[in-house]
Amino acid sequence: MNSQPAIGTEEGLWDRTLRRVRRVWPLGTRGALRDAVDPRLSQDDAARIRRQIDACLEVRGGEVSGRARAAELGETYLVLNADGRRRFLEILARDYDVDSTVIDRAVQARHDAADTESRRRAEAQLRELLQAPRVKLLAQFNALEAGVKFLVDLRAELIPLARQDAELKALDRDVHRLLASWFDVGFLELKRITWDTPASLLEKLTEYEAVHAIRSWHDLKNRLGDDRRCYAYFHPHMPDEPLIFVEVALVNGMAGNIHELLDESAPVGDPERADTAIFYSISNCQAGLAGVSFGNFLIKRVVSDLTRELPNLKTFATLSPIPGLRAWLDEQLASASLGLEETEAQTLLELSGESSMPDSFAKLLNRRGLTRDEELGKVLQPLLMRLAARYLLESGRDGRARDRVAHFHLSNGARVERLNWAGDLSRKGIQQSAGIMVNYLYKVSDIEKNHEAYSEEGRITASPQVRKTARG
Repeated sequence: MNSQPAIGTEEGLWDRTLRRVRRVWPLGTRGALRDAVDPRLSQDDAARIRRQIDACLEVRGGEVSGRARAAELGETYLVLNADGRRRFLEILARDYDVDSTVIDRAVQARHDAADTESRRRAEAQLRELLQAPRVKLLAQFNALEAGVKFLVDLRAELIPLARQDAELKALDRDVHRLLASWFDVGFLELKRITWDTPASLLEKLTEYEAVHAIRSWHDLKNRLGDDRRCYAYFHPHMPDEPLIFVEVALVNGMAGNIHELLDESAPVGDPERADTAIFYSISNCQAGLAGVSFGNFLIKRVVSDLTRELPNLKTFATLSPIPGLRAWLDEQLASASLGLEETEAQTLLELSGESSMPDSFAKLLNRRGLTRDEELGKVLQPLLMRLAARYLLESGRDGRARDRVAHFHLSNGARVERLNWAGDLSRKGIQQSAGIMVNYLYKVSDIEKNHEAYSEEGRITASPQVRKTARG
């Protein structure tokens, strides 16, 4: 590419969405935007919103007219400010839910049905009534270009609001079910991303990368080199928007240090001679698809594709952060539950100059040079590695792994293979994981067995080395 836009360009979610739909929803521009709706959604405008929704639900005038009304409603939503959009969502949640009274009557009619045919008619009516009118409304956006992306972005804004409002939570469940049906993995297309991919899509990778920030175009080019692979899932109605992507390094042996893996000055390896594929970053790109699971299919599909392309690959593993480790350590400090040996505690107090164990540990963990200080490292390395192993191997109260990344990989059939001291010495790596990284191993012959052990029994599969580390 001869010309590329700057990395990290800031633009609001709804600014991009509005720009996109103005371009592809010309039928909607006759109404909402021209009439300059009050961005706060005044009471009068709220009444107008209800009339727009009712018109969409009536489905009169044919398919083209129906799409025009849905587009106009969507544009109305987009010109509202945050308060106005919340009021819009509250209207959907409270005024266009199922009618409990009508459903009760339908249930009674089903109960009172005198014969098989009457019962079938009553059941069909009951099924129809159990679908909230708002679901029928939102489903209309599937027929609009950029309509699916519009709904994904709408849910991204709905999710945090729903945490504090039961009615909005019910609306979120409806939108989630709708999107889950649209984003079934059977509808998705896996594509490999290369340096020849259009710059607009490459820029989105830099924006969506959630694990190890892409610092420059040179950094990105390095991640797309001959000894690297990047794959993403796409939906046919969102062809320019990755849903989730994974970055893979083709190396010899199991990598344990992210800085070496991403070193731009390192020589490019030969993928034909590599024996290990390291999944070092998996990023979900669409916040509105939270809870719609396709990451497990992504890993299995990539393993399958890499095996066909490079039969020399024998090992498939991750190099992953442990994002919940520091928070867990802080909780254990607060409750005095770390289980330190007396000599360990005394040494930490002396090194920190503090009088209390929580203050001492917190001070040492926050010292930026903790992994480079030889004396401190001799004390902290065995201690933190033991605690990290224990954190990864002991389930939480719900029977799941405490760490969300661990839960993801264990659910997909991986095992906890190896802990790596000083694997990520970035500020983020130290703040989240005390600089420690972990390899999760995907052994193809054991994936289903490991998945069942974790999903059905809550059993976490780990290597003997990690279990030994946990015991200390």
